[in-house]
Amino acid sequence: MAKTSEALIIIPAFNEEGSIASVLCECRKYVPGVDLVVINDGSRDRTEEICISNNINVINLCVNLGVGTALQTGYKYAHRKGYKYLIQLDADGQHDPSNIPAILSALIESGYDFVIASRFKDKNKYTGGRVRNIGIFFFSRILSMIIKEKLTDPTSGFRGMNDKILEYCVTDNYNFEYPDANFILALHKAGFKFKEVPVIMRQRKFGKSQHAGLKPIYYVLKMILSLFIVSLRSK
Repeated sequence: MAKTSEALIIIPAFNEEGSIASVLCECRKYVPGVDLVVINDGSRDRTEEICISNNINVINLCVNLGVGTALQTGYKYAHRKGYKYLIQLDADGQHDPSNIPAILSALIESGYDFVIASRFKDKNKYTGGRVRNIGIFFFSRILSMIIKEKLTDPTSGFRGMNDKILEYCVTDNYNFEYPDANFILALHKAGFKFKEVPVIMRQRKFGKSQHAGLKPIYYVLKMILSLFIVSLRSK
């Protein structure tokens, strides 16, 4: 396991007052001593207040800039502070912090650069919406064919990375509105080593998904275009 000073957990959050406290509590339970920072992406509820009351470092974005910008803000913070390992998870409670030690182990002991927590690996079953599952399957098949390596959950936001990935992410290489399958393809083309670890993901209890309403259609179109653009880039 990494020294507590070497690892950082970043949690992007937008209006997650119903779940953020329990997520923070579980992180402290399963990886005690590891630093935490919440990227408050322009929340209009009590998200910031709850984090401060739990003695959590908060980086506030003045308006809602989206998950891609919130994540890169966390990456830049981690890189500036010199962390060797970073774990990112959502603030809505779907990502179980008990899986963080397994992700860190894959980074530190197995030497992978990038680790994806997969809800489908090793025949795990995820009871999400049918449309969402079809989308995940679609992108996993496309990405697997492109990189010639099987991936089951390229849209998972529960991930870990080392400082080499952080170095890559704080440059202009990282310009993803939705850093999912397209981001993994970019990492593959840059020569980084990655793997998936199986996890059980939970259902959202509070708040609203970033892919609510017509956003899934926009997301699919943006992701297809982004995959095409990234695939054309030279190594």
